Amino acid sequence: MSFKFEYLDVWKRSIDFADTMFDIADRLPQKYQFSLGEQLRRAALSIPTNIAEGTGRDGVKESRYFYRIAKGSTYEVVSLLTMFYKRQFLSQTNLDRHYTEANEIAAMLTGLQR
Repeated sequence: MSFKFEYLDVWKRSIDFADTMFDIADRLPQKYQFSLGEQLRRAALSIPTNIAEGTGRDGVKESRYFYRIAKGSTYEVVSLLTMFYKRQFLSQTNLDRHYTEANEIAAMLTGLQR
């Protein structure tokens, strides 16, 4: 037996994306671990958990609410990654790669809302 969200490609991709964000957070300088690192972890984890919660809701309107939260968390991750790039914790190549993945996840969430 499986949960509905486990069949969704967007959930699978967001799990992998969150795992990658945890790796980035773990490599931040010590003085940023608690503030920026924890913020990145929480935002990244919010994406797949809100997708999962949305699929568990009975009404379409309620499900969409959780998908919107997941999409907002995706944008939050992009904002944090941009700050990491500006602070030279992330290369342009890695920023571009993660930005593209976040953009694709956000697009998939838009499709899920419909």
